[in-house]
Amino acid sequence: MAETHWRQRLAARRSLDSAYRIGVGIVGGLIVAVGLATIPLPGPGWLTVIAGLFVLATEFFWAERLLEFTKKHVTAWTDWLGRQPIWVRLAVAAVTAAFVYGVLVVTLHLMGVPDWMPGWVPLWR
Repeated sequence: MAETHWRQRLAARRSLDSAYRIGVGIVGGLIVAVGLATIPLPGPGWLTVIAGLFVLATEFFWAERLLEFTKKHVTAWTDWLGRQPIWVRLAVAAVTAAFVYGVLVVTLHLMGVPDWMPGWVPLWR
């Protein structure tokens, strides 16, 4: 973690440094929590988790290590998937789409279908 001039000045004052680190921990933790909650839903769940780790990694070494671990494994997964035949990639896409659809149906079933959703949508009402 490279320290900038303003961060060095902040670190020199212990009470401000502690408050700043707590603030970064809270903000980063909230971003990670929102990302984890939205992973099964359509949208940028994993991207949000990684963004939260970026925020936490600005102040915490453990978060920096976890971010590097995550980037390494995501890169390995995408490289592996890129080397697979098209039918494997299509199968992964189909399984992912089925999972997202299933989570969406269960979520709408548990929380209720909103009134703005058109009647032709094949979900429980």
